[in-house]
Amino acid sequence: MPIISRVFDSYDQGRRAVQAIEAAGFSGVEISLVANKYVSPEFSDVEAASAPATGAGVGGVLGGSAGFLAGLGLLAIPGLGPVVAAGWLAATAVGAAAGAAAGGLVGALVGAGMSHDEANAYVETIRRGGTLVSVRVRTDEVAQVRAILDRFMPVDPDRRLDEYRREGWTGFDPEAPPYRRGAGESERIR
Repeated sequence: MPIISRVFDSYDQGRRAVQAIEAAGFSGVEISLVANKYVSPEFSDVEAASAPATGAGVGGVLGGSAGFLAGLGLLAIPGLGPVVAAGWLAATAVGAAAGAAAGGLVGALVGAGMSHDEANAYVETIRRGGTLVSVRVRTDEVAQVRAILDRFMPVDPDRRLDEYRREGWTGFDPEAPPYRRGAGESERIR
């Protein structure tokens, strides 16, 4: 089953993309969302939890009063720390962190068919406050889902990789400390 993924600079972009995917008739079972708790202001009042199931009430706090977003939970992913997440990709990444597979979220994305470079760029963007949305689709739905997600101004992974590398970044580091957004990044997502 093909997987379409996009990463957005803000939770709001990702939230709106998920709502559009749902409005087009796609099931929440096929949607995943991962967003960094610490650098996204929408999550500042959400308390830490250790597993997706413990965040059952998070959706209402984050503006997801119905549908997929109502099921958001708080969990820890190596290198990202607490994230707000839901869906099959979050479950895969947590399983990877528990030893079911190597590589945490990067490994889960690569296992889902993404290139290693693109997966590194996406996970680093999450670490820096972005939101990842991934949707499993049938082959005949690929173009429709891409068009929907692309309406919400996703990050260009190649450009983002170039930006990060100019800063001296060499790859996602699961041992890195939590990221604090710089003024330039804060300005970019407004």
